[in-house]
Amino acid sequence: MLPSAFAQRRSDSVEGRFGKLDGMRFEQLPFQDAIKVVHGDGKRQIAVFSDPNCGHCKRVDKDLKALGNVTVHVFLYPVLGEDSSAKARNLWCGGRNRAAAWEAWIEKGAEPTSSAGGCDTSALQRNAALGRRLGIRGTPALVFGDGTFVPGAIPVRWIEQLLATGRS
Repeated sequence: MLPSAFAQRRSDSVEGRFGKLDGMRFEQLPFQDAIKVVHGDGKRQIAVFSDPNCGHCKRVDKDLKALGNVTVHVFLYPVLGEDSSAKARNLWCGGRNRAAAWEAWIEKGAEPTSSAGGCDTSALQRNAALGRRLGIRGTPALVFGDGTFVPGAIPVRWIEQLLATGRS
């Protein structure tokens, strides 16, 4: 069952298996609070709520990179404990190139380190509040351009279908 913040649609097609954002359009997501990772020309877009320690999140990230020509908006959403929260803070505060830090963590396991000095982590609190408001209970959670919401990891061929059918 999908969270109450999402309207559920059912059918046998890939596109009908998932819910829709309720009360918010993709364009209304606070992208300034996400890490923007561009693969290829970045024409297609997807938002992913991701925990730094989530194995399924890492797989989805690698799948998206392999698909190419997609902009991934990574909303750090640490739900797997304090270590995840610390990594999210370090990824957000580790320097000017958050996308490179995210990719280094996902691809090579390079531990993110926080930069010296203060860092505004209010984006992480806003991401947590947004996730709760949207009813996101676990990671990954994928949001496509038409508002299609997918709770959890799905096969890369489904992601490609959802991106290819105008859902980006």
